[in-house]
Amino acid sequence: MIGKLERVPLRDVWRHEAIDLTRWLEDNCDVLSEVLDITLTNVEREKSAGSFSVDLVTEDSEGSTVVIENQLEKSDHDHLGKLVTYLTALEAKVAIWIVSEPRPEHIRAITWLNESSSASFYMVKVEAVRINDSPPAPLFTLIVGPSQESRDIGVTKKELAERYIIRERFWATLLERARTKTKLHANISPSRYSWISTGAGKSGLSFSYVVRQHDAQVELYIDRGKDADRENKAIFDELAKAKAEIEAAFGGPLEWERLDGKRACRISFKFEGGGYRDDDMWLGIQDSMIDAMVRLEKALRPHIDTLKA
Repeated sequence: MIGKLERVPLRDVWRHEAIDLTRWLEDNCDVLSEVLDITLTNVEREKSAGSFSVDLVTEDSEGSTVVIENQLEKSDHDHLGKLVTYLTALEAKVAIWIVSEPRPEHIRAITWLNESSSASFYMVKVEAVRINDSPPAPLFTLIVGPSQESRDIGVTKKELAERYIIRERFWATLLERARTKTKLHANISPSRYSWISTGAGKSGLSFSYVVRQHDAQVELYIDRGKDADRENKAIFDELAKAKAEIEAAFGGPLEWERLDGKRACRISFKFEGGGYRDDDMWLGIQDSMIDAMVRLEKALRPHIDTLKA
């Protein structure tokens, strides 16, 4: 004979969060240890953290402090705030949040904390179940916890954030210095991306500065949008007819990238040996980019102006 598993209202098992659930966990923390696969020892209840009182404070196998916050209701901002406050107040390395119903926004918050913090955060769902007429038993389910993947994601996000900040600084400096030489990008704001562009006076044509970690370029980018492949190639081919004249006016050879198989085309000039990661070389790199942009626009402008709209 197989019994039927049924859920029991939590308040029928633990009427009060602090008096009942917290006390029960104090004596039965091994149940939580099994679910999370971490050893929890030296459990203390209602430990002071400044003017607050932590539900449970314990230690893991390495002796690091672990804080536990219990909630017999849906997760809410108040308890999340308490969890983070307790973690920082006690300089804990692990935080466990036990709730009856995890809200999606709080699951995302715990995931973000694991990606962004050096501490480990666990969200655990608590239920009570019984089989037929058996006494109710606790059922803990790990909803989200730390992992190497979350740590790797966090590192990647930090690297991206750093990259955005550096590039924005690079563009702010370049644009300020470029305004003394040309008005072409005078109304453009610094960007966190690897390029900044301004219209070339014809639909789908733009003059762009591009910077990567250790190289940079200036270019005319040709892209009139979706389903405009043939039109883009036709514009490129028209300009390419004057290649010799354009390169003579520019003062050197250019990269003519028709990019067959792709929608857009570009005409560019590339600088090797210096990009946004080479901050000690920024001024020299920017001087070269600004000078090349001035020459590129001057060389291409007469031919762009004669293109059909």
